[in-house]
Amino acid sequence: MKLVALPAFTDNYIWMLHDGRQALVVDPGDAAPVQEALAAQHLVLTGILVTHHHADHVGGVAALMPQLEGPVWGPAGETMPVPVTRMHQGGQACWQGLCFEILDVPGHTSGHIAYFLAASGAEAPLLFCGDTLFSGGCGRLFEGTPRQMHDSLNRLSALPGNTRVCCAHEYTLSNLRFAQAVEPANPALAAYVEHCQTLRREGQPTLPSTIATEQAINPFLRSEQPAVMASARQHDASVHDPLSAFAALREWKNVFR
Repeated sequence: MKLVALPAFTDNYIWMLHDGRQALVVDPGDAAPVQEALAAQHLVLTGILVTHHHADHVGGVAALMPQLEGPVWGPAGETMPVPVTRMHQGGQACWQGLCFEILDVPGHTSGHIAYFLAASGAEAPLLFCGDTLFSGGCGRLFEGTPRQMHDSLNRLSALPGNTRVCCAHEYTLSNLRFAQAVEPANPALAAYVEHCQTLRREGQPTLPSTIATEQAINPFLRSEQPAVMASARQHDASVHDPLSAFAALREWKNVFR
């Protein structure tokens, strides 16, 4: 299977998996990039995965329905623009012999889900996480609570370290500026910043990342680390544990420039 990031809007990625004949797309907020890729590579669209209800993730689904020869999978607890196979924790979405495990990851939205594909042969595990986890960051809490998002990120952080993390936005460099403000002495973070800057200068996506990388550089997965807690406490004196540190970091990130 080939994994492709299709740019959409100003900073979205619509992820596509294909075998040279059939294609699966994730969170098609815009139909045009998908239709162009299908036509250019002579692919048949046979599946769509949706992580949450925001327009930049579902806006193209209806326009793709006439071309779709297969199911749309989406979150059980959110309103979708078309009929979908409704999924929640513990379910599976199976396409072309690949079975994605469904993970409930509320926080960004109340019913947000993620799709995890375990390792197969030489292929590393794969995670489509929508707007829950970004490289170096996490989604805003539009509908959920800090505890929900903290629990969701802990669930993702427990996945195998070599899991490819397919986030839905190219927010990496801005997230890393915040991460360096939180943890300026982190050498893994400094090296990753340099790596991602090089990729962007070359016009390449910074994604996918990996779970192991995010564990090393992402402050929202590192809220139990003493240096991260100390930084969070400078912005909220009530910080006393990883959850309160996470909540303080998220509030700080909301106003960080």
